[in-house]
Amino acid sequence: MKTGLFFGSFNPIHIGHLALANYIVEFTDIDKIWFVVSPHNPLKDKTILIDNVPRFEMVKLAIDGDSRFMACDVEFDMPMPSYTIDTLTILEKKHPDMQFVVIMGSDGLPTFDKWKDYEEIIRRFQRYVYPRNEIDLNDINSYKNIVLIDAPRIEVSSTFIRDSISKGHDLRHFLPPGVFDYIKDKKYYYFLR
Repeated sequence: MKTGLFFGSFNPIHIGHLALANYIVEFTDIDKIWFVVSPHNPLKDKTILIDNVPRFEMVKLAIDGDSRFMACDVEFDMPMPSYTIDTLTILEKKHPDMQFVVIMGSDGLPTFDKWKDYEEIIRRFQRYVYPRNEIDLNDINSYKNIVLIDAPRIEVSSTFIRDSISKGHDLRHFLPPGVFDYIKDKKYYYFLR
């Protein structure tokens, strides 16, 4: 079974994440997607990150009832910061019957050589790359072991969600219903500024 690993902080998960995941399982050869909730991406600012458990809970709420998707907290028990190659190695050992692929945005390609053991990732795992508007894909053939996903571009970001909530905007239609209610109930992101 081919399983796509969608890594992210999901701070918070939103409709863009879900639409992309839905597209991938319906229009590629990937059977399932695991949303791997990352405690801390070494290339991102940690100060705006809410705790691991609430982000994991939001992912579970977002995908509830969809057997094609699974929330994965494997990185919570790993040394921080977590690195993709280490996560991939652990998941391969735990699930030898699965073929894992890395799902990533095209905006990650120019800095992929900064990832720990990036050459090993390229050698051992396919990368399914979805387009992001700010990246020119004309030189896509210069990258190795990738499959370009012709997914619709949905320009919603977690940064936009957090900033808008902190300014008092109602974003109920940008978030899965359970996630919207969870954020509202817990008052996450309301006091960022």
